[in-house]
Amino acid sequence: MKKLSFFVRRICVFLLFYLLLSPLFSRPVMALSSSVAFQEVVSGMVTDVDGEPLAGVTVVVDGSDLGTVSGLDGAFSVMAGPDDLLVFSMLGFQTVSIPVNGRDAVDVVLEEELTQLGEVVLNAGYYTVSEKERTGNIATVKAEVIDKQPVDNPLAAMQGQMSGVNIVQNTGVPGGGFEIEVRGRNFINGGTDPLYIVDGVPFGSQSLGSNDVSRDIVNADISPLNAINPNDIESIEVLKDADATAIYGSRGANGVVLITTKRGKSGKTRFDARFSSSLGRITHFLDLMDTGQYLEVRREGIVNDGFGDFLENPGFASFWPDVALWGDDRYTDWQKVLIGGTAYRNNAQLSVSGGSEGTQFLVSGGFQDQTTVFPGDAKYQKASVRSNVNHRSGNDRFQINLSTSYTHEDNLLPRSDLTFKAYTLEPNAPELYDENGNLNWEDNTWDNPLATLEQKYQSRSRTLLANALLSYSIFKDLEVRASMGYTDYRMDSDKILPSSSRNPSLNLTPQSYSNLTTNASRRSSWIVEPQVQWKHHWDGFGLDVLLGSTFQQQTTSQLVMRGRGFPNNKLIYNMAAAEEVEALNSLDTDYRYNAVFGRVNLNILDRYILNLTGRRDGSSRFGPGRQFGNFGAVGLAWIFSKEGLFSESSLLSFGKLRGSYGTTGSDNIGDYRYLDTYTVTGEDYDGVTVLSPTGIFNPLFGWEANNKLETGLELGFFRDRLFINASWYRNRSSNQLVGIPLAATTGFPELTGNFDATVENSGVELDMRAVLLRTDRFQWSTTFNLSVPKSKLVRFDGLENSIFSDRYVVGKPLSITKLYNSLGVDPETGQYEFEDYNGDGQITFTEDRQWIEDLAPEYYGGLGNSIRWGNLTFDLLLQFKKQLGYNTIRYKAVPGYRGNSSVKLYDRWREPGDMESVQVAASGFVIGAGQGDIQRRSSAAVSDASFVRVRNITLNYSVPGLDGLDVDVYLQGQNLLTFTHYDGPDPEQTINNQLPPLRQFTLGLKIGF
Repeated sequence: MKKLSFFVRRICVFLLFYLLLSPLFSRPVMALSSSVAFQEVVSGMVTDVDGEPLAGVTVVVDGSDLGTVSGLDGAFSVMAGPDDLLVFSMLGFQTVSIPVNGRDAVDVVLEEELTQLGEVVLNAGYYTVSEKERTGNIATVKAEVIDKQPVDNPLAAMQGQMSGVNIVQNTGVPGGGFEIEVRGRNFINGGTDPLYIVDGVPFGSQSLGSNDVSRDIVNADISPLNAINPNDIESIEVLKDADATAIYGSRGANGVVLITTKRGKSGKTRFDARFSSSLGRITHFLDLMDTGQYLEVRREGIVNDGFGDFLENPGFASFWPDVALWGDDRYTDWQKVLIGGTAYRNNAQLSVSGGSEGTQFLVSGGFQDQTTVFPGDAKYQKASVRSNVNHRSGNDRFQINLSTSYTHEDNLLPRSDLTFKAYTLEPNAPELYDENGNLNWEDNTWDNPLATLEQKYQSRSRTLLANALLSYSIFKDLEVRASMGYTDYRMDSDKILPSSSRNPSLNLTPQSYSNLTTNASRRSSWIVEPQVQWKHHWDGFGLDVLLGSTFQQQTTSQLVMRGRGFPNNKLIYNMAAAEEVEALNSLDTDYRYNAVFGRVNLNILDRYILNLTGRRDGSSRFGPGRQFGNFGAVGLAWIFSKEGLFSESSLLSFGKLRGSYGTTGSDNIGDYRYLDTYTVTGEDYDGVTVLSPTGIFNPLFGWEANNKLETGLELGFFRDRLFINASWYRNRSSNQLVGIPLAATTGFPELTGNFDATVENSGVELDMRAVLLRTDRFQWSTTFNLSVPKSKLVRFDGLENSIFSDRYVVGKPLSITKLYNSLGVDPETGQYEFEDYNGDGQITFTEDRQWIEDLAPEYYGGLGNSIRWGNLTFDLLLQFKKQLGYNTIRYKAVPGYRGNSSVKLYDRWREPGDMESVQVAASGFVIGAGQGDIQRRSSAAVSDASFVRVRNITLNYSVPGLDGLDVDVYLQGQNLLTFTHYDGPDPEQTINNQLPPLRQFTLGLKIGF
């Protein structure tokens, strides 16, 4: 009976789903039934427009699973009913649907499908270029991909989407930053951030946060890019090689990221609204010891260190309250308590757009409210408004585009990230609150982790971005234009440490402890770029010439203050109430930049293309005589598919060889580094403010140089339904700007200068996209990208005698880490053993850290699939990465110390002869007992951190039959599953004691009318 009941339930469920999904089928249920009842053999021939037979054409009876494939002679036979519809499809040809109409013979002619690759326009910054004719390497992500990801930052939408672009999220807390590398790290002391251009305006990506305020904050690196709403973005292009970046000169050394926002379209006024709600949680908890395991190891460590006789002595209970006072029967999973909550995010976006053929407009606004997984009232709020107006004169000569955006962010967070506490707090630690609901200090035997919730950190950011682009066609082929932009980024943050957040046993009062630290910072910039462009086409010959100039000024200011000794905690936000106020940091800089640039593009017979770009930069960051640098590139392309040999090919629809070589540079060293500089220390001597030297005069250093070489092959098959782009590149960065440390007796910490060092980044990149199947109601397309980077320090004169000898090795990447070589545990002593490289019988920091591991990815990429069936669309993106990373040994290697740790430390050495990978337990009270600090810096702390991640899944349903109303309901998942052998929190964010990226589920609604 149970089996029968189960069977009946299965039948009922099947019928229910069939009835629910039946509207999606192209034919009704009764038609399918009649088709099955009156099937006959239908035969025929499939040919192209020239009459040549086509083999491999898929022939499907619409609405059924019946089908076949045409043979070598183009013939086919299939069972079909008289009223059925036959669907003929083949990669590279247009899909055709033919009704049977009672016939037993059907002949079909398929026409080739033209995807018009030349009409795909890419933004190259100062100019646009078709994908077919580009000579440089430009990767792009469009709005239809960005919109399917529930992210706050544009960089998050790019993860796994592009070859050569490695993006890592620093923290799972809202507002946090990202690390990005475009084809590796080029400079020894420079950053890896590319140049960001938003609607033609440079946008600073560096946070203005201060370490004095945010040293322990969960997201100290608050990203200014959060001010750019991903839902407002039309496309993101990344310029990678010299041909694409050299026109930006020194600013394009680390690549260029071009962000183009959406614009209005002509037509009736349209209103669009988007509402979504998300849930976020930790993806993976560490396997930690339970109370029994922890106390067993803890007591064993105390005994091993010779304190066993004192364990039962009440006079020594305060030394080990976890063992003597808290009890053996208490257990709390602190990961669930401190970081196991649910983060909620609600997002609303409204926009109105429209206009005439001459003038279009778009106005949009958005609001987001988000919480964290931490306990307490931490939250992140963001409100933004954006407007865009385009106008073209009646004679099409004059054009103007005006865009403005303003974003306000408010981030309220606990002062410290609770993640490290969640991993290390004793499993038998006391309750968080006492019976009266107050913070429990358990007779002053521990520091309650929730006390940090009273030590609040708050940041408020305001970002204004404005741009105007004017152009006028003097003649048919001659156009002058000017791009003008202004950005203003302000960040005010503060941190409070009230006395009530500390253990009462310290007897702290507001007057003696409470303090407030504030950071008021601002970065504003204006830019003007006049340009002139002349384009002309003759028979078989095209010439495009662009000349322009750049004038930019950027000012940055920052004031960090600290007040101490408040009358009470209620006045702690009032700096005027403090007994003592000091300036921790004061900064006021002015950066000026100007340049001239140009481009000459030759196109011969639409198949031979030459692209020349150049720029002369001037920067205020260098001394007299060193302020200007020249950069340029040459790009070549040969569209060989237009040669006579390939013109008749039905297989190869597009083929191009391209190559480029050029030089970019960098002045990314900060302002005033060539001058004698000083800073206020916040101290005084006999009533006089003390100045501390921070830089020494050196006007001789100059521009860093980055020489880029690339070759590429682009192939399109079956009328570009299958498109492959393969690239090889080599970047060599020389004349490295490095802060050379000086002896303390000089009074200066370092001297900025050029080192005769060369860094090389090379690699292979592969991008592929394909339309696997396309019918009237069904389409399946896929994308794939793969990056295999290589990096090495080619030369560094005098490296052995410099302070960098401990960090770098000639012939190895900059991303290496030097470690001790762990040999495991001595089975007789139970202590960790390490390789003694110099054979002196001692393990020393300099001589014996010779084991080298490279923590940069060996390869990485992404695989995306998009399937549309009627009104239902399914998208899936898989991200993968082959790499090494720090494991849990990195932060704790010795069992028995106070504080919880990985359960792997439970399997430890106990007696002579044991063959274990973990040393004997120790209490932590004896200095030098065990080799834990060395083990944490050894090869044992590095392991495989490769992964395959379900980065994004989207299921979207477009509701049909609503006249004049577009309604989409969607379900999105971000960071859903990660397949890895890595045992840490997250394989991409290996052991940094910060909250890992969250798994998110989003339910949303889009309405347009």
